[in-house]
Amino acid sequence: MNKIIFFAQIRELIGVGKLELSVEQMSINQLLDHLSLRGDKWVLALKEKTVLCAVNQTLVDYDYVIKKGDEIAFFPPVTGG
Repeated sequence: MNKIIFFAQIRELIGVGKLELSVEQMSINQLLDHLSLRGDKWVLALKEKTVLCAVNQTLVDYDYVIKKGDEIAFFPPVTGG
């Protein structure tokens, strides 16, 4: 099983803070596609190239292959000034 956590505007838009799914052997890109099947709000919240992804609290690329027990977190890009 994998824990998937959503932060900030992503969580607000989809109305979900976390999920537990078995998604090992998927890439992050495949996971995004899989989650987007849940509906329009999910598609909008998880647009590729607009969300950052961390696995086990380390930023990863969309081609990272998820392993059993990995914790995946999605969050919007950080802006500052």
